[in-house]
Order: sequence, then structure tokens, then C-alpha cells
Amino acid sequence: MRKTITLTVALFAGLTLAACNTVEGAGRDVSSAGKAVTNTAQDVKN
Repeated sequence: MRKTITLTVALFAGLTLAACNTVEGAGRDVSSAGKAVTNTAQDVKN
């Protein structure tokens, strides 16, 4: 029983960390896209 609980907690922790990295990466991608749009808009404006 103890082995099962330990394995479940370790699996949950691993999945949680993987999800954080995925969301963080998606946030960086969206931020990069926003900067590209802003830069393009500034170039057109000038």
C-alpha cells in the first residue's frame, strides 16, 4: 500500500512539473508573437 501511495505522489508531482513547463513555454510563445506584431505595427507607422 505504501509503495502505491509513493508512486502515485511521484507521478502526480512529475505531471504537475511538466504542465508548468508547458504553460510557461506557451506564455513565452504568445509573448514573442505579441512583440513581433508590435514591432511590425511600429515599422508600418514609421
